[in-house]
Amino acid sequence: MKQSRTHNCGELRIANAGENVTLVGWMENVREVGSNFAFVVLRDYYGTTQVVIENAEMMGAIKGLNKESTISVTGTVRERESKNPKQATGDIEVVPTAIKVLGKCVHNQLPFEINKSRDADENVRLKYRYLDLRNPAVKRNIILRCQVVAAIRAAMTEKGFLEITTPILTASSPEGARDYLVPARNHPGKFYALPQAPQQFKQLLMTSGFDKYFQIAPCFRDEDARADRTPGEFYQLDMEMAFATQDDVLSTLEEVLQPIYVKYGRYDRVSSYPFQRIGFNEAMERYGSDKPDLRIDLEVSDITAEVAGCEFGPFQNATVKAVAVDNFNEGRKWIDKLLVDVEVQTGNKVCWVKVDENGELTGGVAKFLANYKDVLTAKLNLKPGSFVCMAASQKKLAAQKTAGVVRTMLGKRLPGHFDEKQYAFCWIVDFPMYEMGEESGELEFCHNPFSMPKGGLQTLLDAEGDIEKCLAINASQYDLVINGYECASGAVRNHDPEIMIKAFQMVGLGEEDVKAKFPAMYNAFTYGAPPHAGAAPGIDRMVMLLCGEESIREVITFPMNKTAQDLMMDAPTTVSQKQLDDVHILINESHLK
Repeated sequence: MKQSRTHNCGELRIANAGENVTLVGWMENVREVGSNFAFVVLRDYYGTTQVVIENAEMMGAIKGLNKESTISVTGTVRERESKNPKQATGDIEVVPTAIKVLGKCVHNQLPFEINKSRDADENVRLKYRYLDLRNPAVKRNIILRCQVVAAIRAAMTEKGFLEITTPILTASSPEGARDYLVPARNHPGKFYALPQAPQQFKQLLMTSGFDKYFQIAPCFRDEDARADRTPGEFYQLDMEMAFATQDDVLSTLEEVLQPIYVKYGRYDRVSSYPFQRIGFNEAMERYGSDKPDLRIDLEVSDITAEVAGCEFGPFQNATVKAVAVDNFNEGRKWIDKLLVDVEVQTGNKVCWVKVDENGELTGGVAKFLANYKDVLTAKLNLKPGSFVCMAASQKKLAAQKTAGVVRTMLGKRLPGHFDEKQYAFCWIVDFPMYEMGEESGELEFCHNPFSMPKGGLQTLLDAEGDIEKCLAINASQYDLVINGYECASGAVRNHDPEIMIKAFQMVGLGEEDVKAKFPAMYNAFTYGAPPHAGAAPGIDRMVMLLCGEESIREVITFPMNKTAQDLMMDAPTTVSQKQLDDVHILINESHLK
């Protein structure tokens, strides 16, 4: 079906010379050479074609038209004298016999030049997103996203998964972020919530006798934006498997996702599966992060024992982590910027020393470490020209995370440590089940309360009443990390009501709390639930990596800005008093100031 055209603007070739054709599209550019001679670039979804105006009648048809007007051009294809090898249709041009205006652009001045829209202010781009998307470079990301989603659907279906949609209007559930609430008109004072994820529904599907489920699921979380996270809504490949183990889920996702990165990724090198599996504790010790970028060849070392007794204040009674690099040739200004950037990102100060040509420690805190030179040299394999950056904190996790930031910054800023052009996959496994809440000071779930504790009920019973033992319990939980980004999270689910109740009792919640918070799931499990496991790779983040973009908004068709505003649709916006009355909402004006 050609609609109102015989060809699109990307398909005419030298073999079409002499044919009479009709093209439609946007008038991208007009270059007038004389009173009755001009070159017009016509653009549609598929590409561009040059149209050559050679008479007064055709010049009159385009005279006064603003760029980006839509037109229909009927004419003859001929070979170009001056060919353009950079253009797919660069061997030909069309000489029109009829031009019809289909839709006028009434604006003499565009908010930005279409082909350079990515250089414009982001808020202007988002306000005029329909113009921004006309830029072929912007459109390519959305096309790739469509191709990736189609490939995922095909792969999951081939593996026997059923695509099942789950409700958008549901109950509020404590899942870590703020809910978007929807007032219920027929139930005054009550609210639906938009799902942060289909977590409970997919587990209920497993208890309903479905074996393998997936969907490309919209998820809604009222949280702040980051470069790799959009506020408001996002999409994930939500999947779950009944009678499944962790290995079943991991191998399935490896077989589905890895070929997609091979086919659509911008880099030629992709990790082979099975992907490397790294325990959470090992990841924190070696990389200072539970989402390590394995393209960086540096690792974190624990030097707490080596500097025990050091008189440098921050090292006393603290965990001390170090990252060492060889052949360091940067000056003091570079080092000072590194230290400032680490402190800005982590809130913690770091310190440093260098090794001079004689093997002596120099600069930074060298005077405090003079007596520790030999043990540090042995521990960190120091040589003349080495540089060591150190993080210390009385909280082990803080020291680890700060050192992890140091590792990343050193790896990416110094030559020879960052092998960028690849997709490096790994699984982080064995996450802690519990942690101490920073604000509450009480035992809390570390990640997903629906995860099965490793060792089952007996592990919980053995740890009851002992905080240290509780903190040592691992969950059957796993994250997929790609190039330093968490791209999927999942777990073997806690499907046993007895274990579920005990797991919640450990954080001070009783059986009645479990029944109140998760009534459908708890009741369903009492009717015989299968062991089940699943995960949810993020579609937006996956496509961002495939495209090589640094902002996730570049791969979302109509994204919100950093403050969760849709500038194009002017949302959120006020509504009428009648609309508020219908849903029994009274606005407290004092809260709007």
